[in-house]
Amino acid sequence: MELTLVHLYPDLMNIYGDLGNVSALAFRCRKRGIKLNIRPVSMGNKLAPGSFDLVFGGGGQDKQQIVVSQDLRTKKDALLKAAAAGIPMLTICGTYQLFGRYFKPSLGPTLTGIGIFNAYTVATQQRKIGNILIKTALGELVGFENHSGNTYLDSPGLAFGRVVKGFGNNGSDKTEGCRAQNAFGCYLHGSLLPKNPNLADYLISLALEIKYKKKVKLKPLDDQLEWQAHRASAKICLKPGCWNR
Repeated sequence: MELTLVHLYPDLMNIYGDLGNVSALAFRCRKRGIKLNIRPVSMGNKLAPGSFDLVFGGGGQDKQQIVVSQDLRTKKDALLKAAAAGIPMLTICGTYQLFGRYFKPSLGPTLTGIGIFNAYTVATQQRKIGNILIKTALGELVGFENHSGNTYLDSPGLAFGRVVKGFGNNGSDKTEGCRAQNAFGCYLHGSLLPKNPNLADYLISLALEIKYKKKVKLKPLDDQLEWQAHRASAKICLKPGCWNR
């Protein structure tokens, strides 16, 4: 079996360990004999509909988002068609914001998103930093958030997860991230997938099932280290006095 992963703007949107998510997907595919073709797609690169099976985009600073938001519009059609077809996507922080309707930075004009997520983001003066623990339909996820933007969903039911400890989308409504079919957006850096192998395998399974049109059961891997890292992060989150919230 073979998959093609599009890595959006790896040269511009790659802070806080986000590149590790692609490494985790590649490692877990390789261990199972699945060939994962990683295709970097950045400024000026064309993205044809139907040419990929997975999408990943990481976080970046506001100045990178300004540039990326303009180029992302040239890829909007292909990404919207992929999302409608159920192609799995994982977007973190800055890319998550640009997959919504718009992002209003502290300075400068509003950045138009591509509208995969029914959400919008507004920059604030408060920076939301620290370890985060959320509950999702796929199980518990841990990560590290660092964002000043407040993201608001059209409906709480669109959320990827519910905040147990941390700030999440906006620090007030306990939602974290957004899900639209198999497209996921969230603020969990750190990187996310090495510490949450359940999510990594879910994305791989979805991609294979959509491409090959059959149910796929992945071979189990020895994830002792991955879950050890997960538990350590969760323990930090749940430690008394760790959060003022």
